[in-house]
Amino acid sequence: MAAKVRIKDQWKEQRLFEQRSVIGAGIIAALSVLLLARLVTLQVVRHDYYTDLSQGNRVRIEPLPAPRGLILDRNGTVVAENRPAYQLELVREEVPDLGDTLRRLAAINLIPADDLDDARKLVLSHRSFDSVPVRLRLDDEEIATFAVHRFEFPGVDIRTRLARSYPYGALAVHALGYVGAISEQDLGHIDRAAYSGTTLIGKLGVEAAYEKDLHGQNGSREILVNAQGRSVQRQGAFVPNLRTVTPVAGDDLLLAMDLDVQKVAEEALGERRGAVVAIDPGNGDVLALASRPGFDPNTFGRGITRVEYKALLDDIDRPLFDRALRGTYPSGSTIKPAIALAGLVYDVVAPTDHRFCAGVYRLPGSSRMFREGRSGRHGSVGLVDAIARSCDVYFYDLANRLGVDRISAFLGLFGFGGITGIDIGGEKPGLLPSREWKRKAFSRPQDQVWFPGETVNFGIGQGYFLVTPLQLAHYTSMLANHGTSFKPRVVSGVRDPVNGTIRRFTPERGASITATPEQWQIVMAGMEGAMRGRGTAAATAGRNMTYDIAGKTGTAQVFSVGQNEKYNEKMVPERLRDHSWFIAFAPAEAPRIAVAVLVENGGFGSTGAAPIARKVMDAWLLKGGGA
Repeated sequence: MAAKVRIKDQWKEQRLFEQRSVIGAGIIAALSVLLLARLVTLQVVRHDYYTDLSQGNRVRIEPLPAPRGLILDRNGTVVAENRPAYQLELVREEVPDLGDTLRRLAAINLIPADDLDDARKLVLSHRSFDSVPVRLRLDDEEIATFAVHRFEFPGVDIRTRLARSYPYGALAVHALGYVGAISEQDLGHIDRAAYSGTTLIGKLGVEAAYEKDLHGQNGSREILVNAQGRSVQRQGAFVPNLRTVTPVAGDDLLLAMDLDVQKVAEEALGERRGAVVAIDPGNGDVLALASRPGFDPNTFGRGITRVEYKALLDDIDRPLFDRALRGTYPSGSTIKPAIALAGLVYDVVAPTDHRFCAGVYRLPGSSRMFREGRSGRHGSVGLVDAIARSCDVYFYDLANRLGVDRISAFLGLFGFGGITGIDIGGEKPGLLPSREWKRKAFSRPQDQVWFPGETVNFGIGQGYFLVTPLQLAHYTSMLANHGTSFKPRVVSGVRDPVNGTIRRFTPERGASITATPEQWQIVMAGMEGAMRGRGTAAATAGRNMTYDIAGKTGTAQVFSVGQNEKYNEKMVPERLRDHSWFIAFAPAEAPRIAVAVLVENGGFGSTGAAPIARKVMDAWLLKGGGA
């Protein structure tokens, strides 16, 4: 059977083609209409909106850090200022590879290799569009090095900033503090918007305590940038109308400190470890706050390296440690005026009571001996003479009669065992022992018992009792004021940087102690006696006095000496020798300065600390300070 042959229908195929062409043309037309509508929307309807967006790609908002407030001493001498500096900054969103960029910067010695991890963490802790400093204070050679390699580092640039500078270096560093780069920890408690563009923040002392006053209010400005993020003046014919918000500088701080007195204090300490605190008893102004050794705060302001910081931490003399506020030591005999006043207030002793000092004291019913100090024996002494000549035997007996509870309660009125409330941070409270304290401090029942021998040691400032140099200066100012106290303050006011208006802070009163004028006079007579005749400081601080001084020496043991052993300073390693203390106020009749001096392992208070205190008092009083 023959196969069927299908005849092609050309008319039908043509009609099908025409239908498909019409449908395709319709789709193209519809899409063209949609495209035209979208173009109209973008170019006409939303023209202004997208114009702003496009300009935003070329105009970047750059923060303008506010100048940090100056810090001046009481005479107007600038001790912390701002100087122009160049620093290397990085914008993460403009950097192709953060890790590689940092490594290449280290390869050309613009970032210390040891600090790469810290730099990376710091950049990542900021927003991607923030300009983050990875190196502070570039020198001329480093600026030139970066200029040669600049094209290799998109997103990295050199910025001109104001950097903190301390013209007197290490002088008063523990009081002033320093500024350092904002860390990850700092970002956790600051307002990031307020610190946008700011690279440094106060880390210690006045710089940290008054950060809000010093910081000011940052501004901003719009800058034109090219595709690489570099600043340019114009792009083609486009000349932008750029806006600027002017930053407001931080307030200037006016210190209560006197730079000349501070210099004398630190120079007198020299290379010895120790502290000097001088206070105006009339208002709590801290005239000097010295801790030696110190360090140069400019090192932190320029960006301290890991190696440099480790060297400071490993230094056996602990230059970072603020001995004035944080160092705790036995007070030694400097506490005897307070013990004497307690005896009078509690009516345990009369001014005319005498005791014979044979060089040793034995507790009633005990064979335990407590030896006299340096002099060995004093014979018959009364209260005034016991203070002046620092008779341990007299105060052993007085402490035993007072008892630990009354001693602890009375010394607490002077602020011992707590903080003085000074206006900078870091202060330690020391340790004021009591029966209750010992019960809590020790776990074994046999160690929780307070023994009479511990009270005896307490009476001459030994044993568990620990104080800071600041506490002793505060206590001395209370003695000078006959019981009235003011909270110590390093800053006495602020100055508006725009109009120069000064706002002075009102002195803040603290606790007070009630005693009769006669009781105060007896204690003062003992302290004045220490500076004359057979007094413990007569041959050193009391020599050639042109004004009356009331003072008290103190020698604090670093380690215990057995009953049958004798302390020989020459045979003891230097760091195990006694600490040297001296407290004083002057003029005795109308005090304008109260001083506490500590020399670590300095030996007897009369030879180690007393001459330093005399120089400090001379520096203030002989130039008319406080008059």
